[in-house]
Amino acid sequence: MWSDLTGQDAAIAVLRSAARAAADSRVSADMTHSWLITGPPGSGRSNLAYAFAEALLSGEPDGDERLRAQVTARSHPDLHVLATEGVIIKRDDVRDMVKRSHYAPSVAHYRVVVVEDADRMTEQTSNFLLKELEEPPPRTVWILCAPSEADLIPTIRSRVRSVRLQVPDIAAVADLLVRRDGVDAELAERAAREAQSHIGMAHRLATSAEARDRRDETLRLALQVRSTPGAVLTAARLLEIAGDDAKAITELRDAEEREHTLRSLGVAPGQAVPAALRSQLRALEEDQKRRATRSLRDGIDRILVDLASLFRDILVTQLGAEVDLVNLEIAADIARAAASATPAQSLATLDAIQEARIRIDANVQPALALEAMLVSAIRRPEAARGVRS
Repeated sequence: MWSDLTGQDAAIAVLRSAARAAADSRVSADMTHSWLITGPPGSGRSNLAYAFAEALLSGEPDGDERLRAQVTARSHPDLHVLATEGVIIKRDDVRDMVKRSHYAPSVAHYRVVVVEDADRMTEQTSNFLLKELEEPPPRTVWILCAPSEADLIPTIRSRVRSVRLQVPDIAAVADLLVRRDGVDAELAERAAREAQSHIGMAHRLATSAEARDRRDETLRLALQVRSTPGAVLTAARLLEIAGDDAKAITELRDAEEREHTLRSLGVAPGQAVPAALRSQLRALEEDQKRRATRSLRDGIDRILVDLASLFRDILVTQLGAEVDLVNLEIAADIARAAASATPAQSLATLDAIQEARIRIDANVQPALALEAMLVSAIRRPEAARGVRS
């Protein structure tokens, strides 16, 4: 069960040791009951959390094949998951999970609660969870996941044991794609490199030609910005690309959820939904809208990360640094872009990309943030030659 956790040997050793101690009745009383797994996006935080949960639920450091399907489907009676498809985790959801955490385990020795994206809790919600982490029930284990410790309030950080993940190297991620997903080795290496070792994104790039095409178009558009009107038009197209990417992720899932909900309510395909059941469908639709909003924001952020890799490559080329390019396949385009600007301009664009991410996270209109960022990316070859002359 630990095999999909690429490049995280140190973290795995800590959690396997804890699971082994928990399985030993002589030392289980010393088991840490509140954990925080941190690491950059795509490093495998939630995968590690569920692998640890499987070990705790099975009583075996290496897990139990019989339980794996239940943990994967999140259907084990002693496993509870708090995740959000929206922008924040609601206080009511935490309240419900706290209530469940006080139930005695049904079949396992422990009841395990996994909180994905714990950084999406507001301060008020975090304070509500705080008391539970201070004094959890003796047979309940909380596992929180977040990008970094700094994303949680200090009082929570002081009451959990932290396990930090590293960014896996490109070769390790490529090997995982080949071994787990059957991807061609050359494509796996390119996907891992362009995803910058983000495992989830590498999987998408390796298995979806549409995702690769959208990324290629994003970089091409950024390299073609020559004027302020061009920046405005490019920003609009980038938003469309982010929207297409979000739809590709959510549309199929939305349809499956609706079909499953109708079936569970006893509504046949094509049959009108009775008035008494429409409120349940409306609740589902509201959840799906929140997920779509988050997916769009995540898609915009992925575009900005890709653009950061592009201008990082341009800067590396300008400085003549002996560092591998992320976007090796367009090295010739990068060389031309490097010749049309100065390193200072490239640094300014990288700063503008980071500023755009901060602004969008602060609920600035994405179109405005992207336009402001792309203005800094304007490249005029003749102007650059004038500066050098």
